[in-house]
Amino acid sequence: MLRNWWTRECGGRDVLNIALPLVISTGSLSLMLFVDRMLLLWHSSAEMAAAMPAGMTYWTMTCFPLGVASFVNTFVAQYDGSQQPQRIGLVTWQGFRVGLYSTPLFLCAIPLAPGIFQFAGHPASLHVYEVLYFQILTVGSGAAVMSEALAGFFSGRGSTRIVMYVNVAATLVNIVLDYLLIFGKFGLPELGIEGAAWATVAANWFKLLVYWWVIHSPSLVATYGIRSGRRWDPSLFRRLLVFGGPNGLQYLVECTAFTLITLKMAQFGESEMVATSLAFNVNSVAFVPIIGLGIAISTLVGQNLTRGHVGLAARATWTGVTLAIAYNAAFASLYLLAPDWIMWGHAAGIRGERFAEIRELTIILLRFAAAFCLFDAMQVVFVGAIRGAGDTWFVLLNTLACSCLALTVGYLGAPWFDDIFWWWSITTGWVFLLGVTNLARFLQGRWRKMRVIETPTSDLAFK
Repeated sequence: MLRNWWTRECGGRDVLNIALPLVISTGSLSLMLFVDRMLLLWHSSAEMAAAMPAGMTYWTMTCFPLGVASFVNTFVAQYDGSQQPQRIGLVTWQGFRVGLYSTPLFLCAIPLAPGIFQFAGHPASLHVYEVLYFQILTVGSGAAVMSEALAGFFSGRGSTRIVMYVNVAATLVNIVLDYLLIFGKFGLPELGIEGAAWATVAANWFKLLVYWWVIHSPSLVATYGIRSGRRWDPSLFRRLLVFGGPNGLQYLVECTAFTLITLKMAQFGESEMVATSLAFNVNSVAFVPIIGLGIAISTLVGQNLTRGHVGLAARATWTGVTLAIAYNAAFASLYLLAPDWIMWGHAAGIRGERFAEIRELTIILLRFAAAFCLFDAMQVVFVGAIRGAGDTWFVLLNTLACSCLALTVGYLGAPWFDDIFWWWSITTGWVFLLGVTNLARFLQGRWRKMRVIETPTSDLAFK
């Protein structure tokens, strides 16, 4: 039976063939975040504590256009499945325009940063670092969105190795620059959190340049209309917004809720925020690679639906769920049984007594992470599946409802339970609810009849 699960169409082997490069790709991004936060902790615990709320605020700002641009993956998968290669280049450049048009708006946020973080009411020791980190990261935000659209060109066709190579290379650029700029090595100035931000900006622009170079290779230009597809196509751009807009709004809602919870956690003090950042940083190694698996499931669902293979789309999803739960169960076991082992890198670069202050709290927080990481993995895969069909409005409305419920319960209970553990409990319940509701939507089955690409009748509505 295990052999059949592995070898059958859309079984373990087929899913991993598409997913593994994307898992490595997103895993390299989690490694980048992990090393970034770890080196900042070695340099200054205050800088490490400031990086998380500032980074989440930056992500909140960029996630809507990023979500729209990332939906290029679903369009490309369905065009590929329906054998319309010339439409692939065209939709890729419509997604690229989302990042291009968003860049001036991102830059307008730079002078607003002091007011944003002053409103959050954080200690002065964190405020100055938060503002600096956010402002510098913003310089690379447009490149991040444009890169996401170009990545969708490759991942949507199943050419996931290219995405893996580019992301791994960008991660290496970021890590090397982190070390050089945070600590001021080889004659460079010691910039601390400022250096970490510039390293991320450089990696984002590096990634965009590499994707631009690869996508213009002669074989791709000829097959997918890379040059002719640069033209503005109002109908297709509008279609991308109709289906990708809810995807971007879902990113925005989820990220805003998480940012509000994170900003609330930061109010309890520097040690609590350092422990929270450390726990989330450790858990990113479990969570972020699963995002790659979710992208792979979106691709397989989109391709199989437009080929008329609905059963294979469902099978790919269940295969992905099995892989995701197995992967995260291993990390949950580490959080519970060997937390010191998984935190050793953070402990290595700071004084023993300083780490001892946050170790016990971090171990407790990792128990919360062990409780919610399985549901996190489950919801990423099911969202990937129904998003691959085009069911983005449900994902948006469900995320909005679950997030509002979590925040309402959190703030109503705060007068009685207002401590770091209360907000970690809220986070755990929120993720559990997202996992269960997205499972229910998948089982309900409306996604089986959905498509995002044009049909002779549906296209009339866009003209």
